[in-house]
Order: sequence, then structure tokens, then C-alpha cells
Amino acid sequence: MNRDERWLLPEGVDEMLPGKARAVEQLRRELLDLYGRWGYDLVFPPLIEFLESLLNGAGQDLERETFKITDRLTGRLMGVRANITPQVARIDAHSLRKNGPMRLCYCSTALRTEAALPGGTRAPYQVGVELFGHDGVESDVEVISLMLATIAQAKMHKVTFDIGHVGIYRALVNAAGLTPQQEENLTDIYMRKARTELEEFVAQLAIDAHTAEALLALPWLAGGDALAKARALLASVCAESVAALEQVAEVVERIQATHPQLRVHVDLGELRGYRYHTGCIFAVYSEGQSEAVAKGGRYNRIGEVFGRARPATGFSADLKVLVSSSNNVVSVAQGIYAPASSDAALIAKVAELRAAGERVVQALTGSSTEPDEVGCDQQLVQQDGHWVLASLSS
Repeated sequence: MNRDERWLLPEGVDEMLPGKARAVEQLRRELLDLYGRWGYDLVFPPLIEFLESLLNGAGQDLERETFKITDRLTGRLMGVRANITPQVARIDAHSLRKNGPMRLCYCSTALRTEAALPGGTRAPYQVGVELFGHDGVESDVEVISLMLATIAQAKMHKVTFDIGHVGIYRALVNAAGLTPQQEENLTDIYMRKARTELEEFVAQLAIDAHTAEALLALPWLAGGDALAKARALLASVCAESVAALEQVAEVVERIQATHPQLRVHVDLGELRGYRYHTGCIFAVYSEGQSEAVAKGGRYNRIGEVFGRARPATGFSADLKVLVSSSNNVVSVAQGIYAPASSDAALIAKVAELRAAGERVVQALTGSSTEPDEVGCDQQLVQQDGHWVLASLSS
């Protein structure tokens, strides 16, 4: 390894320099204030936990993405969180143990063994909210509305809201009487949308024609007419799938009533997070991007492993992605340049300006730094025995 290579960061691990760091921090503060106004309390889950706690419940799907380390104090395996949502669920079920609805929010760094996409980050700066203790359309709509408010706060305008419901697929699997292995195989086919494989798989099942037709059609039930087509298709299959479909329809109706300009895309064959999601799943996509900028869904029974099965719904996003995808122009930090001096009047003036919220950079004796190098557009100069502000613009 040569000298230059020693300072390279690991693949998928990035750093934020002043401009982007300032934008991310500003958005973080705005979003946490936003969530607070909606009644969501901030929590800070630990960076590491014992592995059996971290990978219980919804965390089971994160096993491959979790860095493992050995605790020198106990000899037990610990994990560095790859996703904060399961930790917040543990806090609700185990640490807080309240009976009524509980609203929690968070913002911190996670770490993953591999990026979600080639060239992506392995250290997302995850922000999100979780609503525990209520199972119904109202809580789904609240979380989705807050997700859309998050996108608006990030100054993202050309977005599409995507919604589905894993309960429709689960109901069809139950109606078909599939074994766990058959369900696993079918789910894999659905994920890849392999039409020929799907036709061959369904043809081997001993099921009625209506259920077979629904299984064959579901992966492609998407778009503006998806709800109408699904109603006709599922009516003769099972009541559970119809009930799940009507939940989607009600959520869409409510969201469109409050966001009439929002582009909505219904995708009933989407199975993202199928192993732990139990109801509506949703995401927001920015124009020209294939990966969601925010996503979430319902995951009931989340606290079951801690002895308290709680209905839950929530969403999360990567703050760094939100800033990178934003239409917001990152402003250059502006400030006031003060000369190097121990003059008491100057020191008092600098303190006064800083107390008023101004950014003041004081020169250091012997330094050759120019005001524009430290982002200053004004300077303090002495006039008639007083320190006053003067513009540095040409």
C-alpha cells in the first residue's frame, strides 16, 4: 500500500465536506422540528447492541448487512446497526412499554456491510418516524403525510408516491395453500418478475382457476387502472385480499384529497420488505431516479419477540440522499471577518455579534488568510474609535 492509498476511505464510506455538511445539518434540524410539531418524540438508539437483540423481529432480514464484533467484556457477539427501525421498535416494546399509540422519531448514522445499490453508500444518515400502537388507515395516512412533508421540506418537487399492500399477496398464498418452500420460491419469482417461470410454477399447483389467474396477474397490477382490475380479479378469490385492496384504495383517496397535485402510482405486485411488512408499503421516487428517496410501510407484531406485539407503521430516508436529490441551492456560508487584535472594544463587538447569531471569524496573528477564504463578505473596521461593519464586496 502506497502513501496515497492509506488515506482512501473504504468503498461506500463517504465524508461530508463543509458545503454538504451544512446543508445536511440544516435539513436535519428542520425535519426534527417538523416531527416534533406532529407529536413525535426523539430517541437515540445505541450504535451497537448484542446481536440477538439487534437481529430479532424485523432485524432478521439485516443479518447479512450487519457488521459483527466481539464484546471484550462479555465475549458475546455484538452488531453495528444496519437499520435503526428495529431498534426503535425495541425501545417502544421493551423500554417504554406504553399501552396507547406512541410516536417516535430518530436521526443517526447506520452502517452496512454492503450498499443497497452499486456505487451507493454503506453509511446512510438515516432519519425517520415510527408510529406504534394503532392498526388502521388513519395511522398509515399520518405517516405517509409526514413522509410527504419531509420530501417537501427537502425542496423536492417532481416526485411520485408509490403504494402497494403485501397483504394481497399473503392472502393469495394462503388461498393457494402453498407450503413455506413453495411460498419462498414464488416470492423469488415475483421479485424478479419472471413471467415464464411464474406461468410454469402456477401450472404445477392444484388450485382453482380464479386463484391461478390472480397469482399470474398480480405482479403486473400497477398503474392508474390497477385498483379497478384488482377488484374484478380478486372478488371471487378471497375476502382477505379484497380487504387489503380496499385499504390501499382508502389511503390513496385520503392522500389525494390533501395532495391533489401529487403523482400517485399503485403497484400491487410490489413485495419490498415482504418478510416483515404486513400491510401497506409505500415509497417516494424522485424524477429520474430508480431508487426510492424515502420508503416505509406497516409492520405489525413488531414487538412480539419482546413480549408485546404492537401494530406499527413508519418510514425512513437517508438525509444525504435527500440533500443530493433536492432542488434546494446550498448557500455559501457568509460571515464577518475581524482582524487579529486584543483590543477590548473589538473583543466586545465580536462577542456581541456572535450572541446575535452572526458568524464571526477572527484572524490569527501571523496568518495570511484572506476574508473570502473563510467565507466572509463583511469585515470589522475601526472608525472614529468604534468597530463597525464594512462590506467586502467589490
